[in-house]
Amino acid sequence: MGFENSKAHVTFKKKEKKIMKKKLLSIILASVMVLGLAGCGSSSSSTSESADTSAETADTSAEGASTAETESKGTLTVAMECGYAPYNWTQSDDSNGAVPIKDSSDYAYGYDVMMAKLIAEECGYDLEIVKLDWDSLVPAVQSGTVDCVIAGQSITSDRLEMVDFSDPYYYASIITLVRSDGEYADAQGVSDLAGATCTSQLGTIWYDNCLPQIPDADIQAAQESAPAMLVALNSGRTDVVVTDMPTGKAALVAYPDFTLLDFSGTDDDYEVSEEEINIGISIQKGNTELLDEINSVLAGLTTDDYDEMMDEAISVQPLSE
Repeated sequence: MGFENSKAHVTFKKKEKKIMKKKLLSIILASVMVLGLAGCGSSSSSTSESADTSAETADTSAEGASTAETESKGTLTVAMECGYAPYNWTQSDDSNGAVPIKDSSDYAYGYDVMMAKLIAEECGYDLEIVKLDWDSLVPAVQSGTVDCVIAGQSITSDRLEMVDFSDPYYYASIITLVRSDGEYADAQGVSDLAGATCTSQLGTIWYDNCLPQIPDADIQAAQESAPAMLVALNSGRTDVVVTDMPTGKAALVAYPDFTLLDFSGTDDDYEVSEEEINIGISIQKGNTELLDEINSVLAGLTTDDYDEMMDEAISVQPLSE
């Protein structure tokens, strides 16, 4: 599915157009107010002079309004892995609206980049994407090295002790990936995975909370990244990988021999809290100004918007082409 033909692309572009409409409206209103004052002269001479002055003033006002609206408030520095499709990934060019990665010749794109662009544009910031490994994301926010992290992070109680989180910008259910020719391909619930070798990404609820729920599981070492856990499954080094739905859908594109098992809605699903499947944007504790700005943008989006943007990200990830 091409980017230009995507319904999600249209939705995203509509949100960008709203920003431009707001800028144009400000310019028009400034001009109308000044021209209205020009009509108050009492003679043809004064009217003429007033009109000339008003025209000049209108131009100045319009220019000032335009400058005020387009001038950036600064740079919003956003960190992510740039290697966690469909949330974020690295590519060699700016196709589909990808953003340059700081100190790199590469570009970043994906659901998280789409969200970062929208927030930056709505709030009047320039955008800078910083590529960091997973374990460095929270420390970077804590130290103020970056303004925020948009990287598919679950809003867990442990993380909330270290950083603040925005309202959720995605809701990601937990799923299981297995090989289609493996002995667990027909599993109907977590109990059917009993005895399986399994792994997932380091520092995630998938590894820390979900894998221990598999009866008699042979839990292998955590993988450094989402791509690494998929390679482990594909190579046969593990039987089961637990992840979230977007990552699972993206994996099926790259690995058509995988089967996605969704136990949600059954009595034999993984037990996770709502906060653990809510994906949020992490911000340095106490930075209420940025937190409020981000939440104001998210308040204008719906779950349908999120789903459409995620489907678009999945469709244009590099391995889908």
